[in-house]
Amino acid sequence: MSRTGRRALLAATLVAPALARAQPLAGRPITVVVPNPPGGGSDFAARLYQDALTRLLGTQVVIDNRPGANGNIAIQAVTRAAPDGHTLLLQYSGYHAGNPAMIPNLPWDPLRDLTPVGMATVAPHGIFTAPNLPVTTLAEFTAYAKARPGELNYASSGNGSIQHIGGVLFSQAIGVPMVHVPYRGAAPALQDMAGGRIELFITTPSSAIGLVQGGRIKALAIASAARIPALPEVPTTAEAGMPGFIVDAWFAFFAPAGTPTAILERLNAAMREATSQPDIRRRAEEGGVLLRALSIAELDAVARREITELGRTIRAANIRLE
Repeated sequence: MSRTGRRALLAATLVAPALARAQPLAGRPITVVVPNPPGGGSDFAARLYQDALTRLLGTQVVIDNRPGANGNIAIQAVTRAAPDGHTLLLQYSGYHAGNPAMIPNLPWDPLRDLTPVGMATVAPHGIFTAPNLPVTTLAEFTAYAKARPGELNYASSGNGSIQHIGGVLFSQAIGVPMVHVPYRGAAPALQDMAGGRIELFITTPSSAIGLVQGGRIKALAIASAARIPALPEVPTTAEAGMPGFIVDAWFAFFAPAGTPTAILERLNAAMREATSQPDIRRRAEEGGVLLRALSIAELDAVARREITELGRTIRAANIRLE
């Protein structure tokens, strides 16, 4: 080999690792594992970012829905994946903070086995009811429930989920016992509500807006500090006569523990950039969710606070899942 050829080979050898470091995720698809079936808040959040991340990261992003076991099937799959940035979890705050508080011998730990990547959406919850109930306001539903203690059902996407906690707190707030019916996700619960088999569901608007607009379920209130543009006619809980009743959740990307910092920072930068894109902002508004461009450290603080606060609520309500 000539001297010029050796120099070219040496240059290529030195440049290749530098390029790999500059584009640490290029070349192979990134799989985002979602712990719920299509149609719910987790799935909405993952698909909201899918195309933008594909463009920004230069590699295909695919969605893998793995519902079941209160999110644990999906979560364990990610904790066991290679920590190389090519397998991510679209985590739901109810699972992240709730499961450790109510499941004995949980095979994963939110602080030990997962590392934060970026916030996807923050979701105010709406209070929805079946179309066959003779109520149109929160006050009318409360009166209807008080006349039927223990007879009405409320849905959730699983024990310890934000919907479950919201139902427990709502039942306590109106002083009426209700029956909890857990589902494997928001979509099947909403279908049962549309069919008149579930009377109450406190969930993220993104999964319910289409049914509300189609007249298949009723929206009684938004359990947040402000109305949402997607359902502007629906009052807040304070406006509907229940001040202080706030139910919010978040959906965020996490990676297996041990994922290199450079990869986490590349992913976080892409997610934060995605939140500024007009199409994503429009779709988020239409879905009734908020965007929060948080750093890794900021998301870590949010998640740790949720583990403490939601865990306290679950233990106080003695919610357990064996």
